Amino acid sequence: MEGQKRGRGGRRGRGGRHRGGEDRDVHLSKSLSFALRHGAAQMGLDMSSDGFLLVDDLLSHPQFRSFTLEDVERVVARNDKQRFKLCANPENGRLQIRANQGHSVQVADLEVKEVQLDTPDCPREAVHGSYLQHWPSIRSQGLRRMKRTHIHLAAGLPGEEGVLSGMRRNCDLVIYIDVHKALIDGIPFCWSANKVLLTPGDSEGKLAPKYFTRALKLKPPQCDLPLE
Repeated sequence: MEGQKRGRGGRRGRGGRHRGGEDRDVHLSKSLSFALRHGAAQMGLDMSSDGFLLVDDLLSHPQFRSFTLEDVERVVARNDKQRFKLCANPENGRLQIRANQGHSVQVADLEVKEVQLDTPDCPREAVHGSYLQHWPSIRSQGLRRMKRTHIHLAAGLPGEEGVLSGMRRNCDLVIYIDVHKALIDGIPFCWSANKVLLTPGDSEGKLAPKYFTRALKLKPPQCDLPLE
């Protein structure tokens, strides 16, 4: 983008390997996720109330010194889950970047759309991806948002039409949630910019087992798990 810094010292980033053998783009994506979701303050980066960091400030940080604007643009464009939003600041035109969801820090003005009952975008059910090793705890205690600000849910399973994100692709357990029942009980839900269904849970940050309608083991042989 014109007027933005496109690299320093002639470095050009076109994939390749990062120190330690990790793909450069994978390393950059993970570093962006940490900075934008969790670590901006401890890294000394100034995050706006709507969760944006200026790209120039980000690239000036030592953790990102080996990357260029082209690297950032490529990683954002190619991210299959659309984790990031890259745009010009409406006030000064400077390029800025934000994580669409997954924060452990509070973002007061995160771009989300509230879900209400009896509206077309309100799903009857949503799914949360997890791992079989956690099922005994989840079955008895419910889902917890842990250190994040929201519990993440998807409108369906990975690969289904319109499902971009909401769970990791290596999850071997999915729990189906009765969204309508939870909404009736006063638990709020909202859609993120990349169509992840988010909820802070109840006052304790949980979705209780009473909202579970089904638990499915994904590893072959695929089967339902008892809820009781």
